[in-house]
Amino acid sequence: MKILENKIPPPLVGLLVALLMWGLSTVTPVILLTNTVKIALVVGFISIGVFFDLAGVISFRMAKTTVNPLKPNTASSLVTSGIYQVTRNPMYVGFVAFLLAWASFLGSAWGLILIPLYVAYIQFFQIAPEERALTILFKEEFTDYKEKVRPWL
Repeated sequence: MKILENKIPPPLVGLLVALLMWGLSTVTPVILLTNTVKIALVVGFISIGVFFDLAGVISFRMAKTTVNPLKPNTASSLVTSGIYQVTRNPMYVGFVAFLLAWASFLGSAWGLILIPLYVAYIQFFQIAPEERALTILFKEEFTDYKEKVRPWL
């Protein structure tokens, strides 16, 4: 299904999943959480998401390379420092945290089942083609990096 590779911007995929989560939450039972717990979960997950997304973008900007996930073949350098020592895909990890915050806000345990679908879509249609492009561009340097750092967490 190469037709889907690097075609839909990952934030848009996240938004579509969030909409599906909302729709599912309207037809399934919700988990009743106290406001304190709900706020703590939402703020916590949003904070994690912002941290990972900003750390990823800042690392790319410092390396003066593209942040555009739809054109990985235009990368001018391989970023392996900062947050990229922890995960190869911090911005996608950040999106997962945002989806966890949304599920917490909705009180929807059923909405959580859609998050692995987001992860699978991103893994197959975004990360896999990105990594093929980076392997072509940076050869052994990227292969060595892949052996040291996991794709997610």
